[in-house]
Amino acid sequence: MEIVIRRLEPTDYLEVQKIFVGPKAIWGTSQLPFPSIELWRKKLADPPAGLFSLVACVGDEIAGTLGIHTFPDNPRRRHVGQLGMAVRDDFQGKGVGSALMKESVNLADKWLNLLRLELEVYCDNDAAIALYKKFGFEIEGRLVKFSFREGEYVDAFFMARLR
Repeated sequence: MEIVIRRLEPTDYLEVQKIFVGPKAIWGTSQLPFPSIELWRKKLADPPAGLFSLVACVGDEIAGTLGIHTFPDNPRRRHVGQLGMAVRDDFQGKGVGSALMKESVNLADKWLNLLRLELEVYCDNDAAIALYKKFGFEIEGRLVKFSFREGEYVDAFFMARLR
């Protein structure tokens, strides 16, 4: 399976919305279930300053997305990028996450000059934790009752990678 990484375009909103209707993708992110197409059209049409978004394509389909949120208006945090990622349910476990992480680390290190990449991941998301560790992320702390998911509060790890 060939995975091509490219910049996310505003016209990708239909394919991105398909990612976030999957129960596995929702379980691993802080998104709410049942996202509307219009929600994603608006998000992609007017991204915040400092957001660099990538998509992983398999053929004509978008299999995953990753955003690097930077802080261009905060002089004390300009060296930091926060990652958020989701992979479509039917593409999980097939290398999409690795391909997105590889390109995002390259973008952060060689083009954006970010010294620190950070993210939050649910403590029970073993596959994602293993993926992030593979790319040099370390657990820096535990965020207790970080999010409400499927009727209960869940903890998250705060992870970071320093260049």
